[in-house]
Amino acid sequence: MPPAVTVALLAAAGVAALWGMRSGWQRRGERTAAAVPDLPDVPAADDRSLGAARTAPIEGTYVSSTVSGDWLERVVAQDLGTRSAAVVQVFDAGVRIERPGARNLFLPASALRAAGTSGGMAGKYVGGQGLVVLTWQPPASGAAALDTGLRLRRSADREPLLTAVRGLIDHTDAGDRTAGPDDAGTDTAGPNDAGAPGGGDKETA
Repeated sequence: MPPAVTVALLAAAGVAALWGMRSGWQRRGERTAAAVPDLPDVPAADDRSLGAARTAPIEGTYVSSTVSGDWLERVVAQDLGTRSAAVVQVFDAGVRIERPGARNLFLPASALRAAGTSGGMAGKYVGGQGLVVLTWQPPASGAAALDTGLRLRRSADREPLLTAVRGLIDHTDAGDRTAGPDDAGTDTAGPNDAGAPGGGDKETA
């Protein structure tokens, strides 16, 4: 076979492969858009509505978000499928995740369900318990609960982050338990309502 024909065939195969990957990504985006129709607004880092900071800014990598309980079901809607650098900080109002080059995230305290660690998720395996995984329920109607994975630059930051997030969950649960008579009979999701995805050692507060 002439070299020119070989090159042309290889180029065509490469284009077909890229097209297939792009089409698959688009289909996943359409499917997960139904599961996550919208995300909470992200307050500016100096917004007083965030309340007191419970951690310093923590540098790391945003790995991915998946449907909670299924770490192979990566969510790509709302820019959640984009791996990026991240700066994570916990405030009284929730967890703020700044993502240079991608959409920032805010996990309200009332949306948090669990905080734990794992060795991998959605095709990213780091070994040990190198990922911090936050389980949360976006407030949009019909939204699925999500597991959001973060790999911190410094392992020493892992425990302070987990402790701060679990403190928010405990505080929210305590508020639910002391709700007034008008709230009686209302079921509220606690950290144990989010099942640990397979393969991880998900810990709940």
